[in-house]
Amino acid sequence: MFEFQGGLTLALSVALFVVKGFALVDCVSRRPSQLEYLDTLPKQTWLIILGLSVVAHIVFLYPLSILNLVGTVAALVYLAQVRGSINR
Repeated sequence: MFEFQGGLTLALSVALFVVKGFALVDCVSRRPSQLEYLDTLPKQTWLIILGLSVVAHIVFLYPLSILNLVGTVAALVYLAQVRGSINR
């Protein structure tokens, strides 16, 4: 039973880390003018938020800790708001 729970936690942790890493790499590759056009947070602010979420995920591996959940929500908001709007 504990092996299944540990495996599930590890899989969830890796999946959430990939989402956060993808959002950070996507933000790095965007030009600041693209974010200004969308009337969203500036690029530097997104970089700080997403960078801190990746660092928090590395430090606190448990995916359901409060910092990891906040970082996951921030990454998902970035992907939905910025990446989703630019790709339309």
